[in-house]
Amino acid sequence: MEAHNRKQSVGGTTLHTCHPCRRTVPYRIYAVIHTCGILALMYHHINSLLKSDTTLITSLLLISDVILAFMWATQASLRFNPVHRSEYPEMYAAKPKEDFPKLDVFICTADPYKEPPMMVVNTALSAMAYDYPSDKISVYVSDDGGSSLTLFALMEAAEFSKLWLPYCKNNNIQDRSPEVYFSSQSYAWNDEANNLKILYEDMKSRVEHVVDSGKVDTEYITCDQFRGVFDLWTHKFTRQEHPTIIQVLQNSEIDMDDTGKYIMPNLIYVSREKSKGSSHHFKAGALNTLLRVSGVMTNSPVILTLDCDMYSNDPTTPVRALCYLTDPKIKSGLGYVQFPQKFQGVSKNDIYACEYKRLFEINMIGFDGLMGPNHVGTGCFFNRRVFYGPPSSLILAEIDELKPNRIADKSIEAKDVLELAHSVAGCNYEHNTNWGSKIGFRYGSLVEDYYTGYRLHCEGWRSVFCSPKRPAFCGDVPRSLFDVVSQQKRWAIGLLEVSISRYSPLTYGIKSVGLLMGVGYCQYAFWAFWFIPIIVYGFLPQLALLYGVSVLPKSSDPWFWLYIFLFLGAYLQDLLDFLLEGGTYGGWWNDQRMWMIRGFTSFLFGSIEFTLKTLNLSTHGFNLTSKANEDDELIKRYEKEIFDFGPSSSMFLPLTTAAIVNLFAFVWGIYGLFIWGERFVLELMLASFAVVNCLPVYEAMMLRKDAGKLPKRTSLSALFVTVILIVSGYFVLK
Repeated sequence: MEAHNRKQSVGGTTLHTCHPCRRTVPYRIYAVIHTCGILALMYHHINSLLKSDTTLITSLLLISDVILAFMWATQASLRFNPVHRSEYPEMYAAKPKEDFPKLDVFICTADPYKEPPMMVVNTALSAMAYDYPSDKISVYVSDDGGSSLTLFALMEAAEFSKLWLPYCKNNNIQDRSPEVYFSSQSYAWNDEANNLKILYEDMKSRVEHVVDSGKVDTEYITCDQFRGVFDLWTHKFTRQEHPTIIQVLQNSEIDMDDTGKYIMPNLIYVSREKSKGSSHHFKAGALNTLLRVSGVMTNSPVILTLDCDMYSNDPTTPVRALCYLTDPKIKSGLGYVQFPQKFQGVSKNDIYACEYKRLFEINMIGFDGLMGPNHVGTGCFFNRRVFYGPPSSLILAEIDELKPNRIADKSIEAKDVLELAHSVAGCNYEHNTNWGSKIGFRYGSLVEDYYTGYRLHCEGWRSVFCSPKRPAFCGDVPRSLFDVVSQQKRWAIGLLEVSISRYSPLTYGIKSVGLLMGVGYCQYAFWAFWFIPIIVYGFLPQLALLYGVSVLPKSSDPWFWLYIFLFLGAYLQDLLDFLLEGGTYGGWWNDQRMWMIRGFTSFLFGSIEFTLKTLNLSTHGFNLTSKANEDDELIKRYEKEIFDFGPSSSMFLPLTTAAIVNLFAFVWGIYGLFIWGERFVLELMLASFAVVNCLPVYEAMMLRKDAGKLPKRTSLSALFVTVILIVSGYFVLK
């Protein structure tokens, strides 16, 4: 375990510090108390099971509480030793530029309509403009959709960068995404900036025209050297069937800015070969292709991975990462430095909890005090060596050109270099190799980021969480509830793939990384299991209340206060975590409400889809989340924090049914207070809690007329299912 209050230095210069969170000791004390409460609750359930005639009901409550206890334990493990870090990039920046290692930047995109090319352009330009030696930056854009539209946009970006990069560096611009800068308050209203904005808008207009038309017309190609590459897009070219395309759009050896003062970074477009007969392993496969192509062309020791919608927001970010990656005391075992995901345009109280504060910040500092944070797919600086086996045993790839420590001393446009790059990007290259199993990003899960980071930790690599005050990377959030739950359904499926594999954190993980780290990883791997207690406690006590059957202790029973203690203790601790890491009360309320919504949607349907796939009754693919601009009405609803349920979807049926059942139970429970007294207080409290959380559902069912309301079909279907549940409850509860 890492020592606390530690200062790490290179050559006598302090580069970073680490110190524990002040709440660690109180959390450990409370963990002991809460554990005793859980054990007492388990005793109560088992005792009730032995004495009760309602075996089914008691068993369901026992199973639910076991899962809740397990999930609480996974969170408690990440509260055992949380730490905060600080780094001092100005100290590293004072070093000679010759000492800066080369940096390869990987940006992944897959669909020009769901991920607009101008979004990719801004992300690429923000990385190209880092305060870093430009001749040591190589930006690789993986276009897994094989789209000429994306290539055209990057061609335009290469030309614009010759004006944009010197402008940023000469004027010390902090917002280095042009789209962000030109719409920000920091925009300088002078002739130079205005002319640059006009050129940017012209470029944007050309790119969007090409995207709207769906093809790249000859007259739009201004650079003669790139005309020939577009001939590859023939009538036989499809997303699923096409050859490898690697195009060097900018070469640091020969390209300068328009003034001749600055060297330009490398910019390389990569679209790997695709064939319907070959497995492509989604994003993990695309990243491994970039790993090999970059290994052949530049082989930089440091790699930054970025999602195409996650632009760089701080030009000093690479230097911050180097404060850790180059520290001689830890660099031999340090696999990666993970930055949190931050988002722009989030509603005031983050209505859909898309900041994932628990996932990207609270849990990260907990992991960081153990072996380091998990990988979250973007904003991560890797040591290239991490992809080639454990720290103690290097696993070599098939060819010498892919050795992680090789010095790439040939031009990236040399004929033999490009030929080999095309070869390693072939769809059959990985057959009978270690790629995806022991080398590179790991295959076997739709959540390749979580799985890869987890496997690297199991191999013995450590990681570091770096969270500066100015967000290092920013992206957009989905503004429709349907988009949110669909994305998280995919995550739930991918995490379940890990949880039941031979590498399950519950078995392999605990054995490899220790109890606390393994249990911490279980929180994500078994994420979908939340649907069981959410559904049981969302329906069973309420249906019992409707029939006057008590399934929970009454208020005069001492066990009643145990339920109150465990519920309030867990919630208050969660609230404290949220507030201490900079969250708000409103943000926390929406965050916990979204856990309930996910339980009835993402987690439930993800579990069903995973089960069907496991039984070979269904298959699932990687459904890309759209990052395209939504319509104005949807954006207005989001800004006003009005739920948008999007298209009619069966995923909202259980949620709507639960809302109706709880409303009936709440009304009946209030009436029952005058008949039964305090006998059903816990059941009524549960129903009340659910009703308050479901207020947006009731509004969308009955009061709204806009396009984001719940479809009548969903509401009527939920009412029908509610009737079935109430009738069925008679035979189970009576």
